[in-house]
Order: sequence, then structure tokens, then C-alpha cells
Amino acid sequence: MAVVTVSPKFQVVIPQRIREALGLKPGQKVEALQYLDRVEFIPVRPLKAMRGFLRGIDTRVPRERDRL
Repeated sequence: MAVVTVSPKFQVVIPQRIREALGLKPGQKVEALQYLDRVEFIPVRPLKAMRGFLRGIDTRVPRERDRL
């Protein structure tokens, strides 16, 4: 677990290990969410980067016989 310090301007530096693991780049946007008593940062990915991420999943849905 990495501990970071909030600067007087309320800025934090994301540790290198975390930046590399998430593939963050300078200038990239992250979404800040408050969840209970913590803050979560979620990288904002361009819509084009999401293309094909569901490829190969099973889309068959079991149906009840009376619903066919």
C-alpha cells in the first residue's frame, strides 16, 4: 500500500508503481469518486479504446420454454 501526502494546493502524486500498473500518461484524465470514507481515481479511457473489449463473450441467454 502506498501512502501519499496532500499538498497545500490539495494535489497528490500517484506513485510510479501505480502509474505504470494502470498505464497512466501525463495529461491523462482520471475520474475522482467519493465512496464512503475514501476517494477512488478511475482512469478515463477513450471510447475507441473500449472497442472490442467484449469480443468472445458468450451472448447466449438461457430462455424459459414458455418464453420462446
